[in-house]
Amino acid sequence: MKKCLKVTIRSNVDNAALCDKIQAIARESGIEGTVQMQENGIIIIACGEKEIIDDFLDEIHKGVGGVIPEDVHVEPFLREKDYRGIFRILE
Repeated sequence: MKKCLKVTIRSNVDNAALCDKIQAIARESGIEGTVQMQENGIIIIACGEKEIIDDFLDEIHKGVGGVIPEDVHVEPFLREKDYRGIFRILE
């Protein structure tokens, strides 16, 4: 079963490095979607098999690349477009 989430992470670290690490994890897991830097954090759109998305979310909560987020907000997301099986960093 497919699942899509919008995840907002607030942090005070180098968001560019965090985006790179999240993209690497998502690609290794076969997750499609996007990650985009914001002024005080990042926004992730992640779509994939339910179990894989749940594992991805657990990894984010535990910390990505040694960075434990200050705040993680998760909400369901209705897929608006075809991500073509790729996870991208948006500028």
